[in-house]
Amino acid sequence: MNEDIAPRLRGWQQVWRLLAAAALGIPFWLSTGVLLPRGCVPDTCTWFAIGDPLLALGCLTALVWRRRFPFVIALTVAIASAASTLATGAGFLALCSLATRRRPLEIGIVSLAYVTASQFGNQLYPIQDPPDVLWADLGVPVLSAGTAVAIGIAVGARRVEVRSLRDRADSAEREQAARATQARTLERNRIAREMHDVLAHRISLVAMQAGVLDHRRDLPVEENRELVRGIAEASHQALEELRDVLGVLRTEPGRVEPPQPSLDRIPGLVAESRASGLDVTLTNTVQGDPSDVVGRTCYRIVQEGLTNAAKHAPGSSVHVTLHGAQGDDLRISVRNSAATTVTRPPTSGFGLLGLTERLALAGGSLDHHPTRDNGYLLTAQLPWPHHSNEKGS
Repeated sequence: MNEDIAPRLRGWQQVWRLLAAAALGIPFWLSTGVLLPRGCVPDTCTWFAIGDPLLALGCLTALVWRRRFPFVIALTVAIASAASTLATGAGFLALCSLATRRRPLEIGIVSLAYVTASQFGNQLYPIQDPPDVLWADLGVPVLSAGTAVAIGIAVGARRVEVRSLRDRADSAEREQAARATQARTLERNRIAREMHDVLAHRISLVAMQAGVLDHRRDLPVEENRELVRGIAEASHQALEELRDVLGVLRTEPGRVEPPQPSLDRIPGLVAESRASGLDVTLTNTVQGDPSDVVGRTCYRIVQEGLTNAAKHAPGSSVHVTLHGAQGDDLRISVRNSAATTVTRPPTSGFGLLGLTERLALAGGSLDHHPTRDNGYLLTAQLPWPHHSNEKGS
């Protein structure tokens, strides 16, 4: 990997690195002073006392920009440090910092310049090396350059690993946030669908009965009372069903979820609509008991059809037809005639959309369109395989 992914250094991080480089050069500078001939410093070795420290200070100052101009700074400091024993630590840090980038060509050029310059730097001081230690003139620079490169490559590999782990963590957080957002959206849609399915039918019956009271001023007292009682009962049932839905959504500990409506509750649904003033007939030729999923979906289809008829076609006659058998399809039809009263009820469009989603999950299909007599027809088809006769399958 050839990218420089070094993190940005803070002030104190920069300072302690430079101090460590300066401290590393002090032993070399002192050991050189010990090896100089007696009286050299005050007489002829002014470079050791003045030039060497100043050059080391310049190298340390240049290292401040080593991450902005890594190759240029490393090459400059590596060559300059050969003329200053006090700058040995600066050269080591420059080569180590360049090696963290893990670019072989740059590392090779700077390492070669570092070792070559060190051979000329040994001629600055009048120190006679014993014949048995001449190998050190080449071995020590090569060893120090190799050590700096090895440390730098290890640090660079560690940075790559840390960056990879951070990228993975960031990616995992983004994926988790996306999944959470999707889950919230799906849950909101489910809540909206359940609220619509549970409450829309009851509220529609209440609205229809209230509309009758408003338009029919000539109704007998007993019929008025019956309509008022129907409104009160439907409102009470709507509140009970709303409480049940909220209880399920809250998932209270120990709460038993109420049984979901199925095919066997459709006659009761039709009877409630008929009692509320809607002219409804039911034809049921279903043979057998479908699964809970199929039965619940069938119930919601009929409920939505009756709700729409009560809202959009008050005074119309509605005919519900159920037909099907195990191993075949379950077919549902809700047809209403034209409305006898012109109204403009509020529409949301979520009911049929929710039915479409339910049927898609169950593998069925939905169709709805106006009829020639200004009525409306809602039809649905649900698969009923052989193994679905078991409840809860």
